[in-house]
Amino acid sequence: MEFEQAVRRRRMVRSYTGEPVAPAVIDEICDLGRRAPAAGNTAGVEFLVLEGDATAAYWDVTLPAERRDGFAWPGLLAAPALVVVWVDPDAYVSRYREPDKARTGLGAGEGAWTVPYWFVDGGAAVMTMLLAARDRGLGASFFGMFDHEDVVRHRFGVPPGRRGVGTVALGHRAEDDRPSRSAARGRPDLKDVLHRSHWRTP
Repeated sequence: MEFEQAVRRRRMVRSYTGEPVAPAVIDEICDLGRRAPAAGNTAGVEFLVLEGDATAAYWDVTLPAERRDGFAWPGLLAAPALVVVWVDPDAYVSRYREPDKARTGLGAGEGAWTVPYWFVDGGAAVMTMLLAARDRGLGASFFGMFDHEDVVRHRFGVPPGRRGVGTVALGHRAEDDRPSRSAARGRPDLKDVLHRSHWRTP
């Protein structure tokens, strides 16, 4: 698929058939994700791949059975693979203590970063994965863990220093998949978000 087609046709898929995705394809998608831009080439983004019983365990701790009645996206639970994206803030701080980066002062600690680039880089990895999935004819969606980050960490043995960016669901789109209400908002025209030379106000 051409890159422009992948970008224009990509959308969040929230209902899956449950048909498995080959592990090699998941590895390819994660491999492309790790090639996304990273501050200082830190390599501080990691991927927790969940398949089979592990996906059920994920939903058990993030969406317990008693809360599933009335859940707006039941088909999401059929996704055969979940990739939880984690970042390591300490890796960034350590990287920016190295001689070629020390003058930035960002090696002083997480508080020195006015923008936490571990999350920026995590987002870049997620976007790359979503496009890679679309390029392979798969459906994909991204959603946050929010207050479930610690229970997911505990359940799957993620080290305490890692921070969760969110989860990418991968699989084959089901016929009953539908867009969220947010999709009806549409996108602004390019002229409304593109500013040249000076910020233009409406």
